[in-house]
Amino acid sequence: MLKTETFTLNMGPQHPSTHGVLQVVLELDGETVVQAIPNMGYLHRGIEKLAESRTYAQFIPYTDRLDYVSSMGNNLGYCQTVEKMMGITVPERAEYLRIIMTELNRIASHLIFMGSLAIDLGASTGMMFGFRSRERILDLFDMACGARQTYTYIRFGGVSADIPSEFIPALQQFLADFPAMLDEYHRLLTGNEILYHRLKNTGVISGQRALEIGLTGPALRASGVDYDIRKVEPYGIYDRFDFSVPLGQVGDCWDRYIVRMEEMKQSASIVTQALEQMPEGTVMATIPKVLKPPAGEVYHSIENPRGELGYYIVSDGGTTPYRLHVRRPSFINLQVLNETCQGLLIGDVVAVLATLDSLMGEVDC
Repeated sequence: MLKTETFTLNMGPQHPSTHGVLQVVLELDGETVVQAIPNMGYLHRGIEKLAESRTYAQFIPYTDRLDYVSSMGNNLGYCQTVEKMMGITVPERAEYLRIIMTELNRIASHLIFMGSLAIDLGASTGMMFGFRSRERILDLFDMACGARQTYTYIRFGGVSADIPSEFIPALQQFLADFPAMLDEYHRLLTGNEILYHRLKNTGVISGQRALEIGLTGPALRASGVDYDIRKVEPYGIYDRFDFSVPLGQVGDCWDRYIVRMEEMKQSASIVTQALEQMPEGTVMATIPKVLKPPAGEVYHSIENPRGELGYYIVSDGGTTPYRLHVRRPSFINLQVLNETCQGLLIGDVVAVLATLDSLMGEVDC
C-alpha cells in the first residue's frame, strides 16, 4: 500500500460554517480528518476584565453581547446572581415576564440553530424559514423593550418595564401559529433523506464522555443524560410549570438536531402556561440606586439555549465586582470537537460544528 502524508487545512476564521470567527485547523489524510483543533481568540473582547471597572448595573448591557442570539438568558443569569448576593426578592409579575422572555428567546435561538444547520448542509430554505418565524419573536421583544437583539430588559429586581397592551394578543397569535410552523420545519428538514443521512451516526458523543468533558445543554441531553437546570435546580419560578426534557439515545448529530426541535415545542408550552398564570402587579422591586453587595462570593447558573450559563462573582463590598467569571457553555462544548471529528470526512466537520451550536461571542468572552 502507498503511504501518504497528512496535510493541514485551515477552516476559518472566515469560513461561513464556523459560526463566527473560529479557526479549525484540520489535519487530513486525503479527506479523512486526523485532527480538528479549534483555535479560538479572534473575537476576544476582555468582557470579564471590563466588569472590574463597571458598576454592577453598568455591566448588564455587556451580558447581552456574550451569546448575542440569546441575550435575555444572559441578562437573567447575571441579574439573578447579583440578586442572590443582595437578597433581592423579585415581584411575581416580573418573574413570569422573565420566564416568557427567556423561553421565547430559547425558541428564537433554536430557530437560528435550525436555519444555520440547514444552510451549512446546503438547504438555504431552512434558514429563510427560521428567520421568518424568528422575526415574529423579535417583534414581541421590540414591543417590550424597543430592541431586537441586545435587550437589557431584565434588571436587578425585575424587568425594565411592563409589557404594552398589544403584546399579549400578538404573543397569543404566535403561540397559536407555532405548532403549524414546527410541522412545516419537520416536513422540510426532519423528513429530508439527505439531511438524515448527513446527520445520523455522525459525530457520536457517548453520555459518559459528554459528562467527563463537561458538556451541558442540548449537546449533553442528546447523549441521553437527563440534566436540565430548570428541572434539577429550578431557578425563578420554573418549578411551577409542567414540561418535559427531550433526550437523545445515540448522541449523534441527528439527536442533537431532534432534541432542539423538541425543546422549541416545550418552550412554547412553558410560555403558554406562564401567560395563563401571570398575575397583575408591579414589575420592579424597590432596590438601592447604587448596589454594594456584601463582601463574599457567589455562583449561580441557568439553562441557556447552549447549556449551563453560570456567573461567578467575588465582591469586596464596593460598587464594582472584584472579580467576575462567566461559565460559557459554547466554550466548554467546543472541547469535544477534536475527538468527535476524528475519522470523519471534511463535510462531516461542518455538521458537527453546526449541531454543537457554539457561538463565538461567548466563546471569546
